[in-house]
Amino acid sequence: MDPHAHELTDEYEPADEYEPAAESGGGRSRMRDDSLSLLTRGYGFGERIWRRVGAGGRAAPMRLLGKDALFVRGAEGVALFYDGRRIARHGAMPAFVQETLFGHGSVHSLDGAEHRHRKATFVEIAYEDAEVERLTPLLEREWQSEVDDWAAGGERSAYDAAVGALGRAIMRWAGVPGTPAAQTRWAARLAQIVDGFGAPYSPSFLLATLNRWWSDRHARRLVEAARSGRLTPAEGTALHAWAWHRDENDELLPSQVAGIELQNSMRPMIAVARLAAFAAKELHDRPEWRARIAAEASERGALVGGPLATAFAQEIRRTAPFVPMLPAWALEDVELDGERLAAGGRLVLDILGTNTDERSWERPGDFAPERFLGVEDYEALDAFVPQGGATVAGGHRCPGEKLAIAGLAAATAALSDDRVTILGSGLEVNRRRLPTKPSSGGRVRAAAEGSRCPFH
Repeated sequence: MDPHAHELTDEYEPADEYEPAAESGGGRSRMRDDSLSLLTRGYGFGERIWRRVGAGGRAAPMRLLGKDALFVRGAEGVALFYDGRRIARHGAMPAFVQETLFGHGSVHSLDGAEHRHRKATFVEIAYEDAEVERLTPLLEREWQSEVDDWAAGGERSAYDAAVGALGRAIMRWAGVPGTPAAQTRWAARLAQIVDGFGAPYSPSFLLATLNRWWSDRHARRLVEAARSGRLTPAEGTALHAWAWHRDENDELLPSQVAGIELQNSMRPMIAVARLAAFAAKELHDRPEWRARIAAEASERGALVGGPLATAFAQEIRRTAPFVPMLPAWALEDVELDGERLAAGGRLVLDILGTNTDERSWERPGDFAPERFLGVEDYEALDAFVPQGGATVAGGHRCPGEKLAIAGLAAATAALSDDRVTILGSGLEVNRRRLPTKPSSGGRVRAAAEGSRCPFH
């Protein structure tokens, strides 16, 4: 097991208390509502729910926002959750999350043919390998710049550096104009939306709401400028695609919605900055992997595309607490592992529990990047769902996942450079907060002369 696992775990909590059993029409017992527990326990919520069923259970009953719900995990849970004939996503996400994180009217709120039509544009602009190749030199340039700055005495955390580097790279990829400073500022706003959306009881949520308003206005103006001819984004870029995207009725999207989808084409990459902070923590704790990745980058003469860095990034995506779960509605009665959910109830997929499921992964509690070496088709791993599951075209898997992997792998290689060192302080993680990251964001400093990588 990971010797540092204690830094990521919550204290032991007693098992849930059930109300006196009373059979409902569906044959399930009533329980206390679990909504408050989600807000207060954060990433410990899933572990608490799974205590209700036997070891290795695939489904656990609960109540969420006053409705019966079923918590599911593993390949079986993924298959049920993404069955579009029986399960719908529209309206299942709490409004404060949907409106703040994804934006009003975004693809995340759609189902069926409308979802497939809108999703096709995301697939067209982000999914193909050619788009990764187009992004790669931008990532290389931005991360080399961050490493050079650290080596010269810069003191940005891994998280802050990643917000800027990934934000500037993805905005240039998307065809968004602006100076590097302006792009960095917008990236910081988008990053704060991700930081604050999960804490509706805090000032961070209010700030996220304000940043959502500002970003929506800014993106809408970019779309309107492209439509009027005042901006001429290159064909094939996200800005061009959303400015001219037509719905199923062959009508242009409202400029506000088009701007929201433009942001949804870029924000997943900027959200990767949180995972870059986890990469800093894991690299600090595993100097042998840091040395191997540094040697790989030196031999290849590039920070991007290294197999070792990519495998490390994939293991970060599997293990780091990020998106804890996703909700949907049951369109008809469904059953999994002996547990039944009536039509109209919420089906909730345990993302972190699936990515670390003991029946789906060998040594799931170990941080082992080698498990991803040689894995070309990560989408074929049914229990690997850090950015959604099923297929990209027909399901809800994020089309920008390849871009996110490339961005995190480049960050991992940059943080492994022998000119910099990762400080050990501030790497603790508060698992009660959604979303979370190492408290310091991963402090990075210029390396002392005598601490260079032995491979250089």
